[in-house]
Amino acid sequence: MNEVQPIRDKNKIEEMKIELLKNCYRDFILFLVGINTGLRISDLLKLIVKDVKNKTHIILKEQKTGKIKKFFINSQLREEIDKYIQGMEDKEYLFKSQKGNNKPISRVQAYRILNNASEKIGLKEIGTHTLRKTFGYWHYQQYKDIALLQELFNHSAPSITLRYIGINQDIMDRTIEDFYL
Repeated sequence: MNEVQPIRDKNKIEEMKIELLKNCYRDFILFLVGINTGLRISDLLKLIVKDVKNKTHIILKEQKTGKIKKFFINSQLREEIDKYIQGMEDKEYLFKSQKGNNKPISRVQAYRILNNASEKIGLKEIGTHTLRKTFGYWHYQQYKDIALLQELFNHSAPSITLRYIGINQDIMDRTIEDFYL
């Protein structure tokens, strides 16, 4: 299995948003919530409307770690979520499948959605973890606070976080670019 990467180009992030919006609003919101919260896809897919409706934070028990996670919903994301959930019932899954009665899309379907959109805009090495990695990559670019990001991701060491978001590879590539004997 190939390792997925963060989206390192903000223009490609915008292209993904446009491409996903062409398909359906749900897919666009999945991408938006993923890249703006850094939550794992397994946790995103379990969200129901009442988890985000009139809430300042998304609070959940992480499926992978079993730890309680509290994530602030900023004003821009709040606006998009409110638009999306308008008219939805509290018990509805946020990312509801068209199959079955109130079931979330599967992890495989989320992968297909992201992969199809990424192919159309020329991105490679994309998967469901790309959302989380993109959040981490851009959060690090903006704040340069690896300790905070490590805490947000529940990683045990800064080196794990740097490797996870692809910063180590970027740094190694840049040093080799300027190195020639």
